[in-house]
Amino acid sequence: MKRFIVRAVLILVSFVLLIQLWIFCSLAWWRTHPVETTMFMRLDYWSDSSKPIQQQWRDYDEISNNFKKAVVAAEDGKFVHHHGFDWEGIQYALEKNEKSGEVVNGGSTISQQLAKNLFLYNQRSLIRKGQEAIATWMMERMWSKQRILEVYMNSVQFGDHLYGVEAASHYYFHRSAQNLTRDQAAFLAALLPNPKYYQENRNDPRFKFKQRFTLKYMRYSEIP
Repeated sequence: MKRFIVRAVLILVSFVLLIQLWIFCSLAWWRTHPVETTMFMRLDYWSDSSKPIQQQWRDYDEISNNFKKAVVAAEDGKFVHHHGFDWEGIQYALEKNEKSGEVVNGGSTISQQLAKNLFLYNQRSLIRKGQEAIATWMMERMWSKQRILEVYMNSVQFGDHLYGVEAASHYYFHRSAQNLTRDQAAFLAALLPNPKYYQENRNDPRFKFKQRFTLKYMRYSEIP
């Protein structure tokens, strides 16, 4: 029995270490190569393989500064200053969730969201959050802030089977991400908390509020 337990523990530890090695190697490769497939994209495709994934990579300088400022304003105002985790934001989210009696605010930074999108899944659990933290820690030390934001903008979800700001710009506005106006950028950034729902419910009051909030604070956004 003791030998069985030791063997099981060794197998579990080896599995966990292999996951960390896979994440490390992926991050090392993606430092200089476009990210064409993420875990979220795979899960979306496996849920309905009849629809192709829409995504087109665009380099950082080929994306409008309006959108860069919009996504920072909407998702992570302290992006350029933190090292992957916004501890004040996490504390605020915990207090807000406790007051509401349900999870209404995640407090995740852009780096945390990207780590989840690249390697994990959407269901909340302590195991997932722990792995997300490890992947975020590695990413922040291996990539520049500009690279993190570049990959995020190219891989985040904007609707059903719709990923990356270039594909989203063509889908919603029939133009390139390089030519997004302030209003259009705010619209796309406001989709991010719940893209599939807001894709079909664009008059939702929460979505309209997020657009107004993003437009108001875009001017204060600091971008890499």
